[in-house]
Amino acid sequence: MLSLTNKRILLGVTGGIAAYKCAELVRLFKQANSEVRVAMTNSAQEFITPLTLQALSGNHVFTNLVDVEAEAAMGHIELARWADLILIAPTTADFMTRIVQGKASDIVSALVLASHAPIAIAPAMNQAMWANNVTQKNLDVLNQRGITIFGPAEGEQACGEIGPGRMLEPMELIERCSDLFQKGLLAGKSLIITGGPTREAIDPVRYISNNSSGKMAFALAAEAAEADARVTLISGPVDLQTPPRVKRINVESAEEMFAKVMEFRSEMDIFIGVAAVADYRPKQVAKEKIKKIDEALNLSLIKNPDIISKIAALTKKPFTVGFAAETNSVVANGREKLHKKKLDLLFANNAIDTFNSDTITVTAIDQNSEYQLGPANKSVVARKMIELISAALEKDATENS
Repeated sequence: MLSLTNKRILLGVTGGIAAYKCAELVRLFKQANSEVRVAMTNSAQEFITPLTLQALSGNHVFTNLVDVEAEAAMGHIELARWADLILIAPTTADFMTRIVQGKASDIVSALVLASHAPIAIAPAMNQAMWANNVTQKNLDVLNQRGITIFGPAEGEQACGEIGPGRMLEPMELIERCSDLFQKGLLAGKSLIITGGPTREAIDPVRYISNNSSGKMAFALAAEAAEADARVTLISGPVDLQTPPRVKRINVESAEEMFAKVMEFRSEMDIFIGVAAVADYRPKQVAKEKIKKIDEALNLSLIKNPDIISKIAALTKKPFTVGFAAETNSVVANGREKLHKKKLDLLFANNAIDTFNSDTITVTAIDQNSEYQLGPANKSVVARKMIELISAALEKDATENS
């Protein structure tokens, strides 16, 4: 089930009695950390309400081929492009025929026709209908087209007959869907990343900050999500687009960032501290703008929380990864930081060459060795970083087993 993390599942529900099982199916997809959207035929709505599936999925349920509200936000073509997998469950004999004939007379069949995503169906019908030659010929056509068939199972049916035709149970469908995806390097891991600068207020209009662009953290978040991790990105103020399938939390100050990070302390498997957190903040923040009166302005500064040290000191310590942006003795200073803060892995780089750049050269430092990554685009380097983190986790797991 782990390979369903971050996957976009489009569930098409057609008009069979087994439609009631879709409530549990949606719940299980959500539990597997998938994003689920639901489309329903008119007949499906006779068995289970769109409101039920909307409440469980947390998303609008698509019921009409032409829906003014839906078309304004995400039309059926965009929805077809959105999906990583389309699962039709239950799939009636009639709907199998519609797919074979390439019809687009309802929202679900239109989505099947318009999508390039893998398609799986979970047949559910009377055992005689399943055995009928027409159904079996349709099944052959669907197999030839590369559509995956899940089931049906054998057993007692709603009509009282016994035989093949029952829709597979929701948990089995979840497992079958999971098998269609290759598990990523960080499948099932909960990963927290901090990124960007922090701003430490002096007065209502001025602050202390730095030149961090946040690009490295955002590249790492994107690659971690691609590796099937559940990614939360806690970002200081930057003007960057949130990567797909990443939960973003915006903060301003170091104290705000620390508070948000600590909210996840009991559930994080991996922590990556990329943010350029201000070491100090003004002891007092003026309530009004400070006027330019004297030749000199003296500010009293106090230390900010050392976020990564606090994480590394947790009783339930996650795999903790730090960054060291240095201006001299990059590797030596990085190794000192690795030991001082009790980190599992650290990436050291030259701060002057990195800020606001799309490329980076870093040295990966662990307890026993060093590896140079780059120079390369930050996304390429981020992918290598994820591979190193995954390898380190696998090594730890082997040594502790």
